[in-house]
Order: sequence, then structure tokens, then C-alpha cells
Amino acid sequence: MTAEPFTAHSSRWPVPPQDGYTVDDLFTLPDLPPHTELLDGSLVFVSPQRDFHSTMIDLLVIGLRRCAPPAMKIRREMSVVLDRRNVPEPDVSVVRSDAVTGPGLTRFQAADVLLAVEVVSPDSEARDRDTKPGKYASAGIPNFWLVDMAGTDNHPVVRVYELDPVSKAYALTGIHHDRLKTGVPFPIDIDITRVALDEL
Repeated sequence: MTAEPFTAHSSRWPVPPQDGYTVDDLFTLPDLPPHTELLDGSLVFVSPQRDFHSTMIDLLVIGLRRCAPPAMKIRREMSVVLDRRNVPEPDVSVVRSDAVTGPGLTRFQAADVLLAVEVVSPDSEARDRDTKPGKYASAGIPNFWLVDMAGTDNHPVVRVYELDPVSKAYALTGIHHDRLKTGVPFPIDIDITRVALDEL
């Protein structure tokens, strides 16, 4: 790697390699901020979370864990290696249980992910709506959810997508406002009302 070391006390930003960063760089550069992602060879830093973002992730993780079969595990904010230049961090992932190899695990491979979920944040809206879904689809992740707020009460809305294996693109299969009910990647029934969110 050709980038200079970056430390928390350094006044200089790391200089990216000519062809951009790779997976190896992401996991070896010292002192990167938590939840740094790699998209198209560029490091992406996240802003502090809003309460909706954090509690919505909790609501989905709790609901998915209640419904999940033993062959699947639910993880929040874990890196997923799509290719050597793309390592996003979905807000929630459903992964194959055998991919969870121990407490030191830092990343999953795209082939182990059955569902990637992004909760839209103001600072990452374009990435969540446009960039990441295309990359997840190209990597073959079969299911994708996009979560946002709607209405004057800012209630959750979950858009559910399934991968079309022919086009390698996601097709919208449902928009859920009060209850999230779907059969993939396993039977799911989660209360996603504003009341359920406020109870967390």
C-alpha cells in the first residue's frame, strides 16, 4: 500500500493510492473512524446517527431475530465484501449461520448475505437509494430493504426488493407502512408503526 499512515493525532489525511483503496487497505489502515465504508475504492466516513436511524435498526434487528430460523443470523453494521474495491456496511444484514465463524469476525462475503437493509440518513441518502442497491444487486445479494420516514409523524416505511436473476437488478415487491410482512428470506412479520418505534 502506498498511502501514508493516518493517526488520530495527525493533521494530514491519508493520501489514497493511485487506483484507490482495496479491501486489504480498509482492514489495515490504522485509526479509521468506526463504520468506515469502501465504495469504488474511496473511503466513506459516516456522520453521527440520528435517533430514528438507531432505533429503526434496533426495531428491525429485534423483529428479524424473533422470526429467523436457526440457519440464519441477524447482524447490524457489519462490513460486507462485495469485491476488492467495495465494502459497504449495511445497517442490518441477514447472513447464513455458518458464516458467523467467531467473535473476532470483522466482515462477511456477499455470498453469505441473504438480505441487506439500509436505513436512509440525510448525509447518505444518495448512497442508500442509488449506489448501494446497485452494488448489492451486482454482487448477487437476493434481497434488499430500503427504510425511510414518511408523513407528518415520521413513521417508518420499508420498501422490499427482490433480485431479478436475469437483469441482476432489484424489483420492488412491496411497500410496508404499519406491518412488515414478507416471505423472504424467511417468513417475517414485524410491527413497524411509529408506536412500536417510540417504545424502544
